[in-house]
Amino acid sequence: MHQYLFFIGDFPIRAYGLILSLSIILATGTAYFLAKQDGRWHEHVVDIGIYGGLSGIVGARLWDVFFFDWDYYQHHLLEIPFVWQGGMAIQGGILFGFLAGYIYTKRHHIDTWAFADIVAPAIIMGQSIGRMANLLNGDAFGHPTGGPFGIIYPATTLAYQVYGDKPLWPAEIWEGQLDIIIFVLLLLFRTTNHAKGQVFILYAVLYSIARFFLEFLRGDYGTLLLGLKSAQLTSLAIIIIGSIFFVWCGVKQKSQPPEPKKTKGKK
Repeated sequence: MHQYLFFIGDFPIRAYGLILSLSIILATGTAYFLAKQDGRWHEHVVDIGIYGGLSGIVGARLWDVFFFDWDYYQHHLLEIPFVWQGGMAIQGGILFGFLAGYIYTKRHHIDTWAFADIVAPAIIMGQSIGRMANLLNGDAFGHPTGGPFGIIYPATTLAYQVYGDKPLWPAEIWEGQLDIIIFVLLLLFRTTNHAKGQVFILYAVLYSIARFFLEFLRGDYGTLLLGLKSAQLTSLAIIIIGSIFFVWCGVKQKSQPPEPKKTKGKK
């Protein structure tokens, strides 16, 4: 586990920033492949990847600052842009990235939900790679396992500053692994006769379910309401609302009359 890969003079090349950038690049590449395979809008994927990636970084940082670490940052406002310190909340990144994509698709007359269905697997794949950055940086860590098993982080990490050399649950590793499982499930679901919007909604619901339970292992911030953490409350809202919309999309598709079959004219 290395926070700093190497130095260019006195400038550190951090594993966190490099892997985070790689997650955006690879997610965009995967989205391009899926859109090219689908035959629609692949020429817009790189632009959306850039806008969505940058917006996602801003949203992830602001979400973490205001919902997870405001007790600290309200006294250290100048450190809010210091993303290399860690502290990026994926739920905020998804929200801001989606808003950027929504605005782009509307301005270019692209079917937003159909496009979201195409690229949803790429998003969760990018999230999985992003958790590698958390591991290397020593953030998004778990609480102590209470036994001789778990991850012991280096002394330079935030995890060590909080818990010392106690073994911690590998929360970020398990989330990255679950993300890969969700990635495969979404690819399989795309092959079914699904309604428009259902792939993206399923992505949001499945990730929220995984995140809700993994939060019981997280040790980098405390509870907010009813013994639940802020990410769990957000996940619950997405699970409930997303499940309703998932069913509604299916019912709406069944209620629509089938398109008339095209017949070939006689020569």
